[in-house]
Amino acid sequence: METLEEELSALRRRLQDAPRRVRVLEERLLESKDRLAQAASQNQKLSAAIEETREQLALLRDEVEKLTAPPNPFGTVLQINEDGTADVFTGGRKMRVNVEPTIEIKELERGQEVYLNEAFTVVGTRHFDSGGEVVTVKEVMSDGRLIILGRADEERVVEQAGVLDGVFLRVGDHIRIDPKTGLAFEKLVRPEVEELVLEEVPDITYHQIGGLGGQIEAIQDAVELPYVHKDRFDEYFLAAPKGVLLYGPPGCGKTLIAKAVANSLAQAVAAKTGDEDIRSYFLNIKGPELLNKYVGETERQIRLIFQRAKEKSDEGVPVIVFFDEMDSLFRIRGSGVSSDVESTIVPQLLAELDGVETLKNVIIIGASNREDLIDPAILRPGRLDVKIKIERPGPEQAGAIFSRYLTADLPIHADEVSEAGGGDVHKAVQVMAERAVEEMYRTDEANEFLEITYQNGDKEIMYFKDFASGAMIENIVRRAKKEAIKRLISTGEKGIRSEDLWAAVHQEYKEHEDLPNTTNPDDWAKISGKKGERIVFVRTLVRDQDEDDDPTGGRSIAQVQTGQYL
Repeated sequence: METLEEELSALRRRLQDAPRRVRVLEERLLESKDRLAQAASQNQKLSAAIEETREQLALLRDEVEKLTAPPNPFGTVLQINEDGTADVFTGGRKMRVNVEPTIEIKELERGQEVYLNEAFTVVGTRHFDSGGEVVTVKEVMSDGRLIILGRADEERVVEQAGVLDGVFLRVGDHIRIDPKTGLAFEKLVRPEVEELVLEEVPDITYHQIGGLGGQIEAIQDAVELPYVHKDRFDEYFLAAPKGVLLYGPPGCGKTLIAKAVANSLAQAVAAKTGDEDIRSYFLNIKGPELLNKYVGETERQIRLIFQRAKEKSDEGVPVIVFFDEMDSLFRIRGSGVSSDVESTIVPQLLAELDGVETLKNVIIIGASNREDLIDPAILRPGRLDVKIKIERPGPEQAGAIFSRYLTADLPIHADEVSEAGGGDVHKAVQVMAERAVEEMYRTDEANEFLEITYQNGDKEIMYFKDFASGAMIENIVRRAKKEAIKRLISTGEKGIRSEDLWAAVHQEYKEHEDLPNTTNPDDWAKISGKKGERIVFVRTLVRDQDEDDDPTGGRSIAQVQTGQYL
């Protein structure tokens, strides 16, 4: 009995102690779970570290392979063969090599660079090489090969790389070649010719030229009629003139007329053919820029210019070759003081002019202030057939020129519109121009400019009007506009007045007082358009002006300084 009681007592104690033990076991279970979670986390970190290490090992293995791999030589594709191989140039040798299957052999082009492995198999492609030598095309052969001129005029035959497929090449073009492979890669721009040639047609029209109606009609007869009415000329067995010379004093519209010719000719041909897209070309040759210090370079550029004209005329459109300042290039042979370049330049032009017979739709126009300095062989009939003198404008021509620059769409002062035009702005502008012309062409003492002494002893007084030009009239209107703007800014008074034009005329004349050159009076007179008896002395008649710039002020006579004009 006692034993049972002891066991019962022990069981009661255990039962009472069971919750505590359960709590202890639960705490141990939680602790085990935490340790298990920590172990799992550490296991993941170790796995990630191992994976990262594997990746680093792979990268290092790749780097080692790259560093220890043999070099890949470059090669240039020369030809693609039907059996899937390629002929390449590498290391100074031509080789027939295989192409890796992953490379589309049809995409390989002649002249393209490729990668080769140690077995000389094409394993990669590159772009075309961008370096090489610059040479000149001498001839384009029927099979597409090129005869070129290299260093010291050495001739060589090269083939065109694939990058030049569809590129038009002509004799005289500069190209880039690889002398090792014998391939041409690029057509280069020729700045020494392109800068001298303006192929676009100027937008100048005859309507923008005032006071030169007779000269415009003459050049239309010489240039436009033979092309617009070619059938009529053929019926009469009349050949078109080869060239036209425009000569006269500076600033009177020679260059302006030449620019308008191309535009008018294009419009006339388009009207005849009904093709609005047809055009003409205007090759503007800046004379002095053709001169070169190297012997034969100027002649070469002249040949290139006429070659360009022939290429353009072959398109069936008229081409005008315009030589500005013609006397600077084609002077009388033997007239050179320190050089004799004209002895070869002039014959080159003569040969080209005589060859113009084979050039259809080409006409030469020259402009010069000193036609007496141009070699007579150029001016003879059959070369520059038509010679048109551009005179200084008279009062009537000056009025026409004023109408081109002083127009009704300009701001005209209200007083001028009401007083001079009676409310009509067009009439006001016309009256203002007439007043300006009257002021310009006065022959009173205030407008005396020069006293000229001829070789026979005679003297002549020349007025400012004797040196008028279209460029001067344009500058007068420009001055008047600027004066009107200054008045608007200072006083708020808007519009051009007649007084602005008068002041501009006086200011323009005043600035010309110091321009005549007395070092060589006869040469100066020829440039200015004064011909006839030889001039031996020139002096200016300078007026002393008061503070109000009164044109009727006192006068004095002074000899000008030399050397400013020529």
